[in-house]
Order: sequence, then C-alpha cells, then structure tokens
Amino acid sequence: MNPSLPDLLRSAKVYDLEQPRFHGMPIHPVHRPGYFYALHRRHRDVYDPKQHGPRSSASGVLTLMEHSGTHIDALCHQACELTMFGGVPVEGAETPAGFTQLGIETVPPLLGRGVLLDVAGWKGLARLPSVYSISADELQQCAAAQEVEVQAGDVLLVRTGFGAIWNKEEEYLEAAGVAKSGTLWAAERGVVAVGADNMAWDVTGERDPETGATLFAHVYLLPKKGIYIMENLNLEELAKNRCYTFAFIGIPLKFTGATGSPLRPLALV
Repeated sequence: MNPSLPDLLRSAKVYDLEQPRFHGMPIHPVHRPGYFYALHRRHRDVYDPKQHGPRSSASGVLTLMEHSGTHIDALCHQACELTMFGGVPVEGAETPAGFTQLGIETVPPLLGRGVLLDVAGWKGLARLPSVYSISADELQQCAAAQEVEVQAGDVLLVRTGFGAIWNKEEEYLEAAGVAKSGTLWAAERGVVAVGADNMAWDVTGERDPETGATLFAHVYLLPKKGIYIMENLNLEELAKNRCYTFAFIGIPLKFTGATGSPLRPLALV
C-alpha cells in the first residue's frame, strides 16, 4: 500500500531555512532601523489571582522593516522606468497606505519543487569570496556536478556560504551574489522564485554596464518577469546534507499593499 500524504509528511525531514531575527542582525542600510522587539506587558503587571486565578499573560511590541531578516519581495517592490510588472505604472498604484496593485497580499503560497545549487560547496569552499559574482556558467556547472536540472516552476536557491556568518553584519553585507548572467540563466529556466543566503541575491553595489542598473536582478526578475526574490536564507544544513532537491514551502504574510513580508521558508525531504 502506498503511504498517505499525512504519513509522508510525518516521515519527512524538515529544514528550517529562516535566519533568527534579533536586534543587531545584518540590515541593508536603506532598510534601517530594521528590527526591534520589546516586552510591553509583563506577567507581573497583570497577575491578579482574585480576578484571573493563577493565569497571567505577557505581550510585546514588534517593529520591523519589510525587507529585514529572511523575507520575500512583492512585485511592487521594484519598478523599471517607473513601471511595475504587467505594465502597471507606479503612479496611481502608490498610496500612503501602500500599493493598490501587486502588494505582498497578492503573492501566492510558494509550494513546489525546490532546487539548491551549492556553489560554495561545489567549489570546495566554506564560503565564496566577498562580492564575488556567480555566473551562468558556474550555475550550470554546479547543477551538472550535483546531477540536478533546474526546471520550469522550480524555486531556485543558491548558496554562497555567507549564511553561516549571519551574526557578523559587516562581513555579511559584503556577501557574494548572482551575476547578471546567472539571473538571466535562472529566468530562462522559468523558475517561480529565487533565493540566496545573502542580502539581495545580487551582489550589492554591482552595476550592470549595459543598463546602468544596480541590483540587476531586482530590475529584471520582479518588474520584467514576475519572479519573486527571497533574501537572507539559511542554507547551511541543507547543503551539509547534500539535499539538492526537496519540497519547498514559503508563505508570506498578507500585509495589504506592502512591498515585502517576513518569510518562514521550509524544505521537506
């Protein structure tokens, strides 16, 4: 008898691909202050045995930028010449309360086949050099070495190795990333989303000499191709166990009109 879906889920190993969130974690300069959490009500503040019996409660205040920690970009996050995906102009869609189109609430749950290309591991490195650009040829060669093929509908994850130094902001912000050719290679394969263990998928600060664009993937994948970008993933355990294909689950929060959302991505093997 074939195992049922609940049986398969119970027997699967789950890899948590989210980095821990804390004050002082790496934050891109344009997204500061980033993250802050503080207790607002403490147990001792409300402890009253006469009114509530032995029960007490605590709660806190959470302040964070959409693009802090492990997160996913909405299609409204980026525009090319003030035009977003599907030819939607920025003007008329932007409001003080967020976007009327292409906000994070329109991003469907990402449920499908995930593929990890462990570029750092393929090169025999703990992590790639700082600000190193991963080319299309390197992605292709890494896939061949791992005996995997990136297919239409996949979620493509690329490991640089920088996820292992999440607690070292200065070094982490100088992470390697995917070059323009690598971004084009991923898009040509029809992936629905990409993600990496760095701040931007791209190499931060790199400028495309043809278009003049910084963060080329952000001006190409989001507004041109409708391909989502996930950032600040933790791919260390997945790579250590050489799990190159898996079931991927990533579900953003429905912040109406927001340009991004915290993400709890999972890999099931």
